Amino acid sequence: MENYFYKAHPAEERERIPYIPTVPQFVEWIGKTWSDRPAVNNLEESYTYSELCERIARRRGFMITAGLKKGDKVAIMDVNSIDAVELFLAATSAGFVAIMLPTQLPAPAVVGSCLRFDVKALFIGEAFKDRAVEVKSNVYSTKDTYGDAAPVAEVDKEDPAAIFFTGGTTGAPKGAVLPHRALMRGAFNGTFCNRAVLNGERFMGLLPLSHVFGLIKGTLGALYIGAEWYASNDVKESIGKMPVIKPTMLVLVPGLCDVLVGVAKMYGTQFFGGALKTIITGAANVPPRLSREFEKLGIDMFPGYGMTEGANLSTGNLDVKRKPTSVGKLFPEQEIKIVNGEVWMKGDHLFLGYYNDPKATAEVLTEDGWLKTGDLGYIDDEGFIYITGRIKNLIILPNAENVSPEELEEPFYLNDAVRDCLVKEDKVNDTPCLAIEILPNMEMFPNKSQEEINAFFHKLVDEINAKQPSTHRIAKVTVRTEDFKRTGALKVARNQ
Repeated sequence: MENYFYKAHPAEERERIPYIPTVPQFVEWIGKTWSDRPAVNNLEESYTYSELCERIARRRGFMITAGLKKGDKVAIMDVNSIDAVELFLAATSAGFVAIMLPTQLPAPAVVGSCLRFDVKALFIGEAFKDRAVEVKSNVYSTKDTYGDAAPVAEVDKEDPAAIFFTGGTTGAPKGAVLPHRALMRGAFNGTFCNRAVLNGERFMGLLPLSHVFGLIKGTLGALYIGAEWYASNDVKESIGKMPVIKPTMLVLVPGLCDVLVGVAKMYGTQFFGGALKTIITGAANVPPRLSREFEKLGIDMFPGYGMTEGANLSTGNLDVKRKPTSVGKLFPEQEIKIVNGEVWMKGDHLFLGYYNDPKATAEVLTEDGWLKTGDLGYIDDEGFIYITGRIKNLIILPNAENVSPEELEEPFYLNDAVRDCLVKEDKVNDTPCLAIEILPNMEMFPNKSQEEINAFFHKLVDEINAKQPSTHRIAKVTVRTEDFKRTGALKVARNQ
């Protein structure tokens, strides 16, 4: 119990939150432990934990009656609905393997995913049913698929529980297979905070359930602590409901944090409902200015780090003021080391491998159980971890030296005038060079002309260049007037 997080979280609460290694055990535990508390809500209907678990049992019954066997793959495609949460927990607590399909997948990709992952049954929301017309698996609605209640299955913690889409550590789309122990370790990690959390928290499911951050921290982590989880059919519409829902904790990517900062400046913090205390963020670079902005609003923001292959939550930073650029320290029962600049991790939070892809699995999982993350980083003398870039993003300079664009971007993110930036390779007079594109935080430039804004950032580049070796200096500056292209997690896409 000497871990950083055990020390930060009230001891009397930690005794009430055990690590539960399988989903069937978890479902039974939350049903008994939080029985009469409100569990899920969509502002039209709500269910207590005991009611939720009864509904999950009936979903299991439907799946079993449909002929599904232990280990079969069950795909679910829907908005962030109560139905989707029930189906995920029903499938995994019945011994099946759940696959949350991203809702942006077009029909051919839905068909291809079902074939690729040997899906036996697809549960699909009404808004997406036209994408399943050509699917060869059995297709069911996410609505009204209930049968007689069936008990949870007996599973081993090493049995596969879920498959998540991931770019892996090399960028090619893959299916990361998470066993029960990893899924539940990630959820357990999601229960830690620097304050009491067992008195009735309210979460909003703003991140997609197809993303491990949204499902593990944002949903399973919420249920773990007996919180009330609000469904989110549409992010923009759901943000507008914050004054009614009054969330106490949010799980967001940095892009959404920026949106909320803008909302608060426009409407005041009362727009959040007056109860918001904590924001957990990750899945992309977290500019220190965001934590400072939320601190002004009386809200703690804690960044962290993780990968799909590591059940998403591996580190968290509860000391943002002291260590604004760190992703924090390791959660319990995990190990980390730096090998030739690369971050390696080990623990029961790691995946089993990529589905039907032993070659790709062997490239990232060592024989003695270490995950080679593909991330560059270091650990300071207090044990705080820093991620400085991705190996695949390294730029090879004319002198054959490698430079991490993320590492060069870091000092720019320390300046509040920079909303986002991107360092890349470019040319000046046909000579290779380092270039930067900067998206300004326009609130810092009231009544300023574009020329004045450009001059500010050219001066900033000069100041930062003066602290860099000559080989790492930026020679070309572009100040953007439009946003960057972004990924589904609202990260700046590097293939601009």
